[in-house]
Amino acid sequence: MVIYGVSFDLVGKQPIVLLKTAEANKFLPIWIGHPEAAAILMKLQGATAPRPLTHDLLVNILGELDVEIVRVTVTELRENTFHASITVQQNGSELEIDSRSSDAIAVAIRAQAPIYAADSVIEESAIEFEGDDVNEEEIVDEFKRFLESVSAEDFAETELPEEEAEDFLAGDEDDDEER
Repeated sequence: MVIYGVSFDLVGKQPIVLLKTAEANKFLPIWIGHPEAAAILMKLQGATAPRPLTHDLLVNILGELDVEIVRVTVTELRENTFHASITVQQNGSELEIDSRSSDAIAVAIRAQAPIYAADSVIEESAIEFEGDDVNEEEIVDEFKRFLESVSAEDFAETELPEEEAEDFLAGDEDDDEER
């Protein structure tokens, strides 16, 4: 997948990173936090900070330890939250590290590592634009119309156990993960 861009949900003003599949006109919108959006946009625009930011620091540390960032994979959509893994390699051994999708993408862009998404994630959550010749303006316009009418909750139907549903409705949710 490639990073197609970063935009904002027109209703909630929440940042969204838009990934595009390499082989088709499928786009995967992932709602992310403002700091991660800034980190991704900064690198996409070629800007640098005078001192390393968190994602830069992580990539620098791994590099100094001779650890290669092999790939990033958006692995699943669970409870309206995209999950990801960062695959690293050291001394010929690979290790997968659990990550928030936004952090994984911010790391991938810095390490120039490829980004993948599980087939099940693409099937469940990707938006497909039909036709061989895709007009960039049409995609942007259609995506804007889509953003006006969608929320993160639209990407997965979550069935909560009765007790959790009651807690959620009572406002007792612990919501520190990105959506």
